[in-house]
Amino acid sequence: MKKATLAVLLLLAWGSNLHAQTPFYQGKAVRMIVGFTPGGSNDIWTRLIAQHMGKYIPGNPELVVQNMPGGGSMVAANYVYNMAKPDGLILGTIAPALYLEQLAGRKEVRFDWAKFSWIGSPERTAEVLFIRSDTPYKTIEDLRQAVEPPRCGATGTGSVDYYFPKLLEEILGVKFNVVVGYPGAAEVHMAIEKGEMQCRTGSISSFFDREPGRTWAKTGFVRVLVQGGRRRDPRLPDVPTVYELLDKYRATDAVRGLARVLLSPGSLGRPTVGTPGIATDRVKILREAFARTMTDPDFLAEVKKRKYELDPVSGDELETIAKEVVAQPAEVIERMRKLLGK
Repeated sequence: MKKATLAVLLLLAWGSNLHAQTPFYQGKAVRMIVGFTPGGSNDIWTRLIAQHMGKYIPGNPELVVQNMPGGGSMVAANYVYNMAKPDGLILGTIAPALYLEQLAGRKEVRFDWAKFSWIGSPERTAEVLFIRSDTPYKTIEDLRQAVEPPRCGATGTGSVDYYFPKLLEEILGVKFNVVVGYPGAAEVHMAIEKGEMQCRTGSISSFFDREPGRTWAKTGFVRVLVQGGRRRDPRLPDVPTVYELLDKYRATDAVRGLARVLLSPGSLGRPTVGTPGIATDRVKILREAFARTMTDPDFLAEVKKRKYELDPVSGDELETIAKEVVAQPAEVIERMRKLLGK
């Protein structure tokens, strides 16, 4: 009888131990919410990552991509922050400049930027403003002399295609007619092709590595007027940087400080985030899986095939940057609010 009881106890202990060792993600699916329409750079990167990241998460869950456009990814950011359970089963790819909306005090913001669970980014980005070549605006000086401002399409006020032109207005004294409300980059590009819009700001990588930018650059359909990196990109040797223009037009220290705040999204790149409050060990699992995906041979082969630029940012680094950008002095925030029309 004692032997039978002992056997039962051992069996129960073994079963309990087996259950305890079962990975949390086993048999589950992870939803990756993209705050933009299909076909844009954020969507393409997320889908590529989703194809490979699951095998580096214990339990090998399925990663399912879902598009949730709206407000330059504001809808997706609010959803991931508030609607998702903090279990690590819902992640989001959102615009790196949404913190500007938080600093500006927009009522639509229902998140605290620094409290997202930061997972990783596949690249850092630098901005470019491009314009149709059949417009009379050949250089920045042409824009400074323009009677009628060019029409630039944008997805939302927290997106690079809105705040970058506004920064150029502050630095150069130029004017843009920025039209907000496009669901994603693809719709802005279509508007440019139709002639409804004349210009847009995007990243250098998406301009040269993805369509239609790749073809536009090759055919000369558009020209780049300014770039946001600290150094000129080798593919744009004759295009000035914002920092060169700050020197050329003798920008004040206040304007230079504002530029640093508005250009910081480039360091965040295309961030993947999770809901606040995810268990520390689970965040670690996700960060490590993301990092390992960045070195996965099949992933790298696909990146090379697509001629993408890979410059990963770790979750730890994203978290540090996120906390820094929202810790701004009152005078910088006030200047930013005025610039962005808040």
